[in-house]
Amino acid sequence: MERVITISREFGSGGRELGKLLAKGLEIPFYDKELIALTAEECGMTEESLLRYDERIPVIKESLEQQIYTPFSNYYEIPMSDQVFLTQTRIIRKLADQGPCIIVGRCADRVLEDSVNLYIYAGIEERIRRLNTLNTGVDPKEIEQRIRDMDRKRKDYYQYYTGCEWGKAQNYHLCLDSGLIGLEGCYGTVMEYLKSLS
Repeated sequence: MERVITISREFGSGGRELGKLLAKGLEIPFYDKELIALTAEECGMTEESLLRYDERIPVIKESLEQQIYTPFSNYYEIPMSDQVFLTQTRIIRKLADQGPCIIVGRCADRVLEDSVNLYIYAGIEERIRRLNTLNTGVDPKEIEQRIRDMDRKRKDYYQYYTGCEWGKAQNYHLCLDSGLIGLEGCYGTVMEYLKSLS
């Protein structure tokens, strides 16, 4: 496999775990939270500070009509969320230049031009069940709300920075329902798909 594989995923669908399985099977590097450390280092921030801006869209707190802006106004400063996105974009491209790897999230499927783009999803009940096995004792209603919040955040972030619709099949090469075939089934399907690209 000579191309980068990107994985977009619904929260709780197992996309991260699938990425790890693929990285191990293909013997290529895996990047997800590792991008946070690389971005923090390049931005000169701690990872904790960076997390406030990672995969978040900028929020404008006041209307442009409320005051008059000059070229020296704070309004013209680039929001930290945008700076983080631009830094991550540079890092993603640099990693892709180094050779095949797996990159999870962060709009990598739109940042890179010649990647194989996967989208992993599952029904809400399956995702609640899956997350409940990881967070035993948490109320399923609370887990469901967290899933919906994370999916909304990812959707908004993706659309804001790419102008594309997150989760729309036409934006990906392969979409897989991990609730239907499980992570092992997804892994086998992706490996067969990659063979057909060789």
